[in-house]
Parts: sequence; structure tokens; C-alpha cells
Amino acid sequence: MAAAFEFKPEERINESELSKQLGISRTPLREALNRLVAEGLLTAREGRGFFCRSLVPEQIVQLYELRQAIESETTLRAVRRASDGDLAELEGFLVEIAPNYSSSASAREIVRLDEAFHLRIAALSENDELVRSLENINERLRYVRWISMRKKIDITHAAHQEILTAMLKRDVDAAVLKMRSHIEKSTDEAKETVRMAFSQIYVPGE
Repeated sequence: MAAAFEFKPEERINESELSKQLGISRTPLREALNRLVAEGLLTAREGRGFFCRSLVPEQIVQLYELRQAIESETTLRAVRRASDGDLAELEGFLVEIAPNYSSSASAREIVRLDEAFHLRIAALSENDELVRSLENINERLRYVRWISMRKKIDITHAAHQEILTAMLKRDVDAAVLKMRSHIEKSTDEAKETVRMAFSQIYVPGE
């Protein structure tokens, strides 16, 4: 609910109503809300309770910049540490999901596949902390990526292929450059994506 902005940006969370809606008591709910605050999906204000996070271009840009830094590092380490078999499996995964990148695919499905590809690269870095950081960023960016992915289905698959090609050649510099460029496009579009995201939150279906 928090990741998908089922609460409006900066809306106060009504714990009593949410407890009833979810059918759980206040104690585990409070624990869950505190966990979401720690993960950056909600905020807490002393004496006022829990609130949905804000949705502003500057914060989305910062998250994309962080993602760019983390994924540059995971790509670098994956190229150096992955076995030939590991890279062959990554190539097989990309071939397997290629038919799903079609005009009839939903943006949510494409984002799911996109995250899976990037997390596979992160796993090949053999650094669990980098993987956990990327998973957290994925959660915090997922909603705006559902919005932006609608017009980038073909572009996304092509970019993944370019990244993979460089990795298969063990070309660290090219692989990192392709990854950074891939993410940078979304960073540059953040302002427009946030505007569209607000439209979806407040006027669903438009």
C-alpha cells in the first residue's frame, strides 16, 4: 500500500481505520509502520503519527542517482566475479523473457521483469549489502516506474541487451557505461514522471 501510494502523498495514516481494514491489532501494525519508516516508504512525525512519504521530483532524482551509483558498482563487480556459466544463465533469462516485452504487456509486468534482470546482475556482484540496497530503492521507485515504463518497453529490452553484450565480453567500462546511461534516462525524465504520477494518484485512469 505504501509503495503503490494507496495513501496520498503526505497523508496522515489513520491507524485505527487501517487496523480494522487489515484485520490486525494495533501493536503489529505499529511495528510494520515503523519498519516502513526505516525503509523510507513512510515518515513519522513526533506526536503526530505516521504519514505517507512525499512525492517530489527532487527526491525521485536523488533515488535514481543512488540507484545509478549502486548499479554501476554491482555491474562492475558482476563482470569481474561472475563465472561464464553465470553470464550464460543471465543471457538465457533475457532470451526467455524477450517475448514478454510487447505492446500488450502491462507497465507493471515490464517493471517486474526489469527489476528481476537488474537484481540478477546485483546478485552476481556477490555483495549482499548492494543487493539489499537495490531492493529498497526498487520499492521506493516502483510506483513512478510503473508510470514511466508505459512508453519505454522496447527501449528497456534493447538497453538490457546492450548491457548484457558488454558483460559477456568482460568489458567492465562499457558495461558500467551502458548501465549508467540506461538509468540516467529515467533520471532526466523524473519531473515529467512525477507530474504523471500525481495525475494517476488523484485522477485514476487518466
